[in-house]
Amino acid sequence: MQTSRGTAPTDDPAFAALKSRLVARTGHHYYADKDDLLWERVGRRMRARGLLAPAGYLQLLEESEAEWAALEAEITIGETFFFRYAEQFAALRGTILPERIAARGSERRLRIWSAGCSTGPETYSVGIVLHELLGERLPEWRIGLTGTDINRDVLAVARRAVYGAWALRTLGAEERGRYFRPGPREGTFALLPEYRGLARFEPQNLMSLVDGTASLAITDYDLILCRNVLIYFHPDVVQALVRALAQRLRPGGWLLLGHAEPNPAFAEFLEAVSLPGTAAYRRPTEGEVPDLPPPPAFPDPVPDAAWAPLLPPAVPAPEAPLPRRVAAKPAPIPAAAPGALATVRALADAGDLEASWQACRTALGRDPTDPRLRYYEGLLARARARPDEAERAFRGALYL
Repeated sequence: MQTSRGTAPTDDPAFAALKSRLVARTGHHYYADKDDLLWERVGRRMRARGLLAPAGYLQLLEESEAEWAALEAEITIGETFFFRYAEQFAALRGTILPERIAARGSERRLRIWSAGCSTGPETYSVGIVLHELLGERLPEWRIGLTGTDINRDVLAVARRAVYGAWALRTLGAEERGRYFRPGPREGTFALLPEYRGLARFEPQNLMSLVDGTASLAITDYDLILCRNVLIYFHPDVVQALVRALAQRLRPGGWLLLGHAEPNPAFAEFLEAVSLPGTAAYRRPTEGEVPDLPPPPAFPDPVPDAAWAPLLPPAVPAPEAPLPRRVAAKPAPIPAAAPGALATVRALADAGDLEASWQACRTALGRDPTDPRLRYYEGLLARARARPDEAERAFRGALYL
């Protein structure tokens, strides 16, 4: 019998079904090609419940919403710290929040959402900046500062607002003394009540924004932070999520993503704003954010033995059927990026990685600054066991 330790049982249909359900429920496409890591984390819950086989655990999940919550807590990654990404907090302090305070001065009301807040340092860091910007005016304002996460365990930590030194590692001694007092255990720090009282924390699955089950109260925000969250989702879901976040901003509201998460496609419905050391997005002051059709259903998980690329957003397919093989010197690729990328994708999907690689390299020769081609170059290099080339390509895609 397969035990809940060691290599993932990829040949077990119950494990495949469990993985598919998990990805569909949480959107965490991060685990699509990480079977052993997923099995390690699922295994902890199985051992806690005295189960040895995926089938038994899948049955338990069908019967217990509480076990789903426990599993979601197990698979989420909660590493964070106060004032993470100094450039973004400089932008918040110097540009974004002062602009919002001025724009909302007549109403004296701000709504801010920290999505995927983990144990709370991001949410509280925003609260500290607000406290310092508003100063004595703070009691005159209605501040709605909400942190949400799918993991209820990290939300319990956030509500306690007691942290170890590692979460405060970017703060000097003077700042620690200004914002914290000694915690209940040696080496811990408790956030002062005047900062802790600004924030509240609630459970929230971001997939509810896509499937239409999100609360109607999640709207009209002046600022949304969703940093280092989108990297765990499938590209199609990312596009739908960011559009849904944009729809929940008030006109002129701001969206901050992680440094590796901006995408040129977001410019269809958000204004990109370049700030010193970081990029931000704003909802236009006029017009609505158009709806996006629901993303396609995820395919069944593919065993590790077969290569399945994580595709960038879909592009139009070429009109003529493509050959399975091409000559050593491929025919010239049209300069238009969508057609070139469609050719690369079609050859890869047909299993002809060498031809796809050659087509990708030729297309990059024509358009070396296309981030989608650079991204796909990385996928192909990784599939061809060229990790150094893959890393360079992925870095190039992020830079572009």
